Amino acid sequence: MKKVLFSLLLISFIVPRMNSQETVQKTDTKWFEDARFGMFVHFGPYSVLGAGEWVMNTRPVKGKDYMRLQTLFNPQAFDAKEWVRIAKDAGMKYITFTSRHHDGFSNWDTKQSDWNIMNTPYGKDLVKQLSDECQKQDMKLVLYYSLLDWMRTDYQYETGRTGKAAGRTGKSDWLSYINFMKAQLTELLTNYEIAGIWFDGHWDQTEDENRTDHTTHVDWHYPEIYKLIHTLRPGCLVANNHHLPPFAGEDYQIFERDVPGENKSGYSGQEVSRLPLETCETINGAWGFNITDDNFKSTKELLHLLIRTAGTGANLLLNVGPMPDGQIQPECVQRLQEMGKWMDKYGYTIYGTEQGFVKPQTWGAVTKKDKTYYIHILDKDTKSITLNIPDIKSAKWINVSAQPEWEKDKKTGDVTFSFAGGLDETDSIIEIVLK
Repeated sequence: MKKVLFSLLLISFIVPRMNSQETVQKTDTKWFEDARFGMFVHFGPYSVLGAGEWVMNTRPVKGKDYMRLQTLFNPQAFDAKEWVRIAKDAGMKYITFTSRHHDGFSNWDTKQSDWNIMNTPYGKDLVKQLSDECQKQDMKLVLYYSLLDWMRTDYQYETGRTGKAAGRTGKSDWLSYINFMKAQLTELLTNYEIAGIWFDGHWDQTEDENRTDHTTHVDWHYPEIYKLIHTLRPGCLVANNHHLPPFAGEDYQIFERDVPGENKSGYSGQEVSRLPLETCETINGAWGFNITDDNFKSTKELLHLLIRTAGTGANLLLNVGPMPDGQIQPECVQRLQEMGKWMDKYGYTIYGTEQGFVKPQTWGAVTKKDKTYYIHILDKDTKSITLNIPDIKSAKWINVSAQPEWEKDKKTGDVTFSFAGGLDETDSIIEIVLK
């Protein structure tokens, strides 16, 4: 009978002890909302294989074979100072780093598992070095933490959708796994200076393509885990890339590979909440280093993504996947440097702004700061746009050598801007001031 009950638990859904209503925010998110631009870093032993961070699952590789990477992962060229400098030069305000990805490898000196950076030839704590350097350079550090694990037997892999070929045969022990995660999170929260925890992997225990229903095969104990985070480090933000409406206790909402409200990637069909928002996206196609992926987005494409994301009142978390030696790919560095030059000139139209009069349109986006609005014309072939601005006081170009042509309909308050060519190749910005 006990075996039957256990089997039923494995195949049934458990609804987490939480509701779908957003709670009143208790954590100060102002730094996050002002930032608008951050660096995502996927780095771990998978980088050695040069086939992305999912290589253990997609190749696939059995756990006992994958563990050989621990003797090969040796990022001797890693330089935390250089990483933070690259981010700062790009105009980024925070870094989100993979403390632990789905392969379960820990990039810090954890006492909870031998499967960690200290037992590699490199033998130094990556999280510690990055945390210390972020403090020195006034850069916020958020730590990515995988909820799922392709290596551990106590993780409930029987009901998981990934990691099926890892070779695990023993019976899982869910409470043991939850306690393991709590212990690791306690280490991260108490031993390092961090501004947030970024969870990923919840979707492993849900029906595929679920974007609305909070039910899951396991109880993730989120109320306990989120309380642990906010108790040990009260200012620490909590986010969870579960592809669902926010759970109670989360401080901002994540959209993977999509501007909030759009669902071009298929991961972001969930409703847009009133929490602060973030879009995460790659510079090429992969998150982790992929030696054959040379499909790098242009600087113009990346700037348009940043502007359109800001046009929804959201941050852009732009990913780099360093090479196995610890250096960020030169193609990524070049694009980030070019983005930084643009941000040096026009970043004030992005930092600390909100969504403007409308959501991003085919022609561009609008950002807002108090009574000042910035209309970003991203399509240089745009002939005209009409916006409802009844209280318009003035309008001027920021980076186009001309006076903007506009007419106001006094009855409706609609203002029509007309363009006769000569727009900037990347972004033509009109500054609007209201009465």
